[in-house]
Amino acid sequence: MSDTQKNGLTYAAAGVDIDAGNALVDRIKPAAAATNRAGVMAGLGGFGGLFDLRAAGFQDPVLVAATDGVGTKLKIAVETGQVQHVGIDLVAMCVNDLICQGAEPLFFLDYFACGTLDVDQAATVVEGIAQGCQLAGAALIGGETAEMPGMYRGDDFDLAGFAVGAMERGATLPNGVAEGDILLGLASDGVHSNGYSLVRRVVDLSGLDWKNAAPFADASLAEALLTPTRIYVKPALQVMRGGGVRGLAHITGGGLTENVPRMLPDGLGAEIDLGAWTPPPIFDWLSETGGINGDEMLKTFNMGVGLVMVVAPDQADVIADGLRAAGETVHDLGHVQSGTGVSYVGSSA
Repeated sequence: MSDTQKNGLTYAAAGVDIDAGNALVDRIKPAAAATNRAGVMAGLGGFGGLFDLRAAGFQDPVLVAATDGVGTKLKIAVETGQVQHVGIDLVAMCVNDLICQGAEPLFFLDYFACGTLDVDQAATVVEGIAQGCQLAGAALIGGETAEMPGMYRGDDFDLAGFAVGAMERGATLPNGVAEGDILLGLASDGVHSNGYSLVRRVVDLSGLDWKNAAPFADASLAEALLTPTRIYVKPALQVMRGGGVRGLAHITGGGLTENVPRMLPDGLGAEIDLGAWTPPPIFDWLSETGGINGDEMLKTFNMGVGLVMVVAPDQADVIADGLRAAGETVHDLGHVQSGTGVSYVGSSA
């Protein structure tokens, strides 16, 4: 008779280490505490997170929620062991969506799932999530770590994020978008977190290893492709409060082609001048190495523009100056016109 048969099965013997989970919670408490903001009522450890909207300054709030993940960008992080920034990606994908509705992100919860819990790896990921929350002004008030033997192989793990924001009633975006409004584009920090199934195919075609120097950057290929998604929350909220911002589009899967129309009412489209900005070199490399045509690039990647704002023409210069003062690179992309969808003029530099 085996020792297991004599002593009985345990959860640990089945592959789930509760002690490791507790150790992880202890490790990440300081990082979560550093994200505290007005409205937080309780820290990690309870059965749920509490948040007081009145303490956060809202009088007649409407809640807005968003959920997202990081996608197959995680495969690069897992294969290279460079997991320190994917938490920022996770937060960015959620909070950048919230501001497109006109909401201020308030709090965030994460879901981390793996086969066998590596406390150091998981803590590094959650510390990245906390960093993203600080960049967004949101509190990390809870989450779930799921150790599921048999569901994930080796070092694989998955992430999901859930963000909740609020706005005063009547402040929903888009609102008042009209023909002739100006399109301002805020520069991205590279590919961000969409299109990585295609990116990984291009890397396979290139014959390069993740450790090789990136042909388009002064970094390894992995480092360049794992640059975290830019978080636009604080600069966007700052100019939104000054008035004149009528709509925002987070440029994720679907690129400019699919995301810009999401903030336009029926009967209106957008004209974008491809000569208004120069896409970062990574996009030229992806296109040339993978033989990807221009239409597909614009429909898959952000092409160097991570957020697009529709703004009133008479306030466009003031808004652009405010964004630049906050550290953003801003491009005058084009304008809103009658019609549907996005039409492109000119060519990229």
